[in-house]
Amino acid sequence: MTSSSAESPGCERPSGEESKPASKAGNLSRNASIEQERESGHGHGPERDTEQSPLLSPAREGDGFINGHTVREQVDEYQTTKSVWYLILLTISIGGLQIAWSVELSNGSPYLLSLGLSKSLMALVWIAGPLSGTLVQPYVGMLSDNCRVPWGKRKPFMLGGAAATIVSLMFLAWTKEIVSGFLGIFGADPASEGVKVCVIVVAVLWVYILDFAINTVQAAIRAFILDCAPPHQQEAANAMASRIVGVGNIIGYVAGYADLPGLFWWLGNTQFKGLCAIASFALFGTVVLSCLVIRERDPRLEGPPAKDKAGVLSFFRKIFTSIKRLPPQTKKVCEVQFCAWIGFFPMLFYTSSYIGEIYAEPFLEENPNMTPEQLHDLYEEATRIGTFALLIFAITSLATNVFLPFFIAPTYDSQPVAEAAGSGEDTASFNDYDGPKSWLERLVIPGFTLRRAWMYSQILFFGAMICTVFVRSVEVATVLIGLVGITWALTLWAPWAIISAEISHRDALLRSQRQLSLSPNRGAVGNAPSLDGYSDHDRDIDSQDDAEETDQAGVILGIHNMAIAAPQIIATVASSILFRIFQKPRGTPGDHSIAIVMALGGVAVLVSAWFIHCIRDEPVVSSDDMVSVEEAEPADRSSRSRSHSRSRSYEQLPRASLERANLVRNTSFGGAEY
Repeated sequence: MTSSSAESPGCERPSGEESKPASKAGNLSRNASIEQERESGHGHGPERDTEQSPLLSPAREGDGFINGHTVREQVDEYQTTKSVWYLILLTISIGGLQIAWSVELSNGSPYLLSLGLSKSLMALVWIAGPLSGTLVQPYVGMLSDNCRVPWGKRKPFMLGGAAATIVSLMFLAWTKEIVSGFLGIFGADPASEGVKVCVIVVAVLWVYILDFAINTVQAAIRAFILDCAPPHQQEAANAMASRIVGVGNIIGYVAGYADLPGLFWWLGNTQFKGLCAIASFALFGTVVLSCLVIRERDPRLEGPPAKDKAGVLSFFRKIFTSIKRLPPQTKKVCEVQFCAWIGFFPMLFYTSSYIGEIYAEPFLEENPNMTPEQLHDLYEEATRIGTFALLIFAITSLATNVFLPFFIAPTYDSQPVAEAAGSGEDTASFNDYDGPKSWLERLVIPGFTLRRAWMYSQILFFGAMICTVFVRSVEVATVLIGLVGITWALTLWAPWAIISAEISHRDALLRSQRQLSLSPNRGAVGNAPSLDGYSDHDRDIDSQDDAEETDQAGVILGIHNMAIAAPQIIATVASSILFRIFQKPRGTPGDHSIAIVMALGGVAVLVSAWFIHCIRDEPVVSSDDMVSVEEAEPADRSSRSRSHSRSRSYEQLPRASLERANLVRNTSFGGAEY
C-alpha cells in the first residue's frame, strides 16, 4: 500500500525537478549511494518494490510499514494547491447540512408553537442546540482524532451523524401522527389534552436528538475540511465553505417560502413535513458525494491513537487541559465567539417569528376575536413571510461570500508548508512569479484584511438589531435582516479561516518532523513493525509526544464550538426570562418581546467587535520569508526580537509573501481541473 506523506528535507526528488541549494548536497550523496546499491544488485527496481515482507527494513528515508506493507514516500498530495472544483466537492457536504439547519431555524419555532408550546418554554427547548454543541462536538472531535479506519477518521462520523439527522428530521415532522396513532390503539382521543401533551413531549425529545445528530455531522465536516485542504488554502477553503452554506441557506429558505403541500403533495400534507424531506435528501446526497470523491489522509500513518482514560471526568479534564494550551490565535477567536453568539442566537432562531408578528399585528388589531383556525392560517402565512426575510438574509450572505473575498487582502493563504524548503514542483512557480498583476489582484483593497472586515460586520449587526425595537414595517424589518446577512457571511468565514490556517500549518510542520523521526538512520531495528501495524519506534515517539502533547484538529475545533455553543445557553436562559416578562398571549397585538431580545443581543455583538479589534493580523509566514527576514535583521539582534518578527502584522509582511498569497488566491478561484 502506498501512502502520501510530506517530503522531508534531503529526500530523493522526482526526476526533472530542481532542488534548492540547501538540499542539493544531500540529494547528490543519496543519489550516489542509491546508484551504488543498484550496481551491487541491492537496488530498488520494480521487482524489489513489490516485496511486502514485514521482515524487510525500509529502503530509504520516508519509507515505512502499514500492516506489513511497504509504504513509499511521495510528494504529499495534501500540500499541493487544489482547484476550485476540489474545494467545492470538499465543502459541499456542509451545504446539505445547512439546509437541515435552515429548516430548524426558520420553521422549528413556528412548528413547536403550533403544537401548543409557549414562547418561554420554547426558548428552553432550543437550549438543546447549544447544549449538544458544548458537549457533543468536543467529544466527537476527540473520537474522530483517535479513529484509525483506513478510509478516513472523519468520514465514519459524517455518515453516521447524517443517518441519525435524517431519522430525527422525519420522526420530528411526523410526531403528531405517530403519537396520535400509537395512543389511538389504546382508545385515546387525538384531540384530548393528554395526547397534545404527549405530542409536545415527544417533539421536544426529537429536537434534542436532532441537535445532537446535527452537531455530530458538523464537527466531522469542519475537521474534514481542515484535514483535506492544504495549509496555504485554508482561507480559500473556508471561503468556499461559507459560499456553500449560503447556497444551502437559499435552497432551504426558498423551500420554506414555497407552498410545498400544493407543489409536492407526496412529501407530506404540511409545510414542515415537506421541508424535512427535502433536507433529508440534500444531506444524504451531499455527504455521500464528499465521502466518495474526496480521499482523506490514511490515519494509520499517524501511529496508534492516544490511550485516553474512559469516563466523564477524564473527558472534561482533557477538555480543560486542551483549553489551556490552545494556539494563540484560536484562543483569541474563541473569546470573540463567546460574546458574539449571545447576540447571534436570538437573531437566528426568532427572525421568522419576529417578522411574522409584525405582519400579523394589523390583522389582529382589526379582528381581535379570531377563531383558532383563523389564527392558525394567519400565523402560517406570517411564517412564510418571515421565511422570505430569511431568504433575503441568505441571498445577501451568499453575495457577500462570493464577492467580498476578491476585495480582502489575503493574510492566511501563503506558500505550502512542504514546499517552503524547495520540495515541490509549485515552488518555482511561486518564487519566480514576477508577472503583471491580474484583475483579481487589482481588486484587493490594501489594508482591508479579513479581521477588519469581520470587525466592521459585527458593528453593522449591532446597528441593525437596535433598530428592530423601533421598526413596525415588514419591508423595513426585512431590509434589516438582509443587512445582517453580511455579518453572517463573515461569521461563517473569518473565524474558521483564522483557526484552520493556524492548525493546518502547525500539523504540517509536525508531520514533517515526524517524517524525520521515522528515518531508518535513527535505528533500523527500532522500525520493525508489530502485529497491529505500528512499529515500536512509533510507540517510542508517542511516548515522547505524551510529554509534549499537541491537540489535533478535532479537539481544537470542538473547543471552538464550545465557545459558540456555551453563550447560546446564556442567551437561551436570558431569552426565556425576557419572554416571561414582556410576552403577550398568542393572538394578542402589540407583542414586541422578540425585538427586545434581539436588540440586547446586538449589544453583546458590539462587545465582540472590540475583541476582534484586539486581534492582530498575523499571517502564516513561510520558511523562505522568515529566512529573508532574519538575514535582513542585524546579526546582534536578540532572540526575543527575532521571535517577535514571527508575528508580523499584514503591513509588515514581505512583498514576496504577499505576491505569493495573491497567486494562491487566484489559483483557488481558477482552474477547471479536479
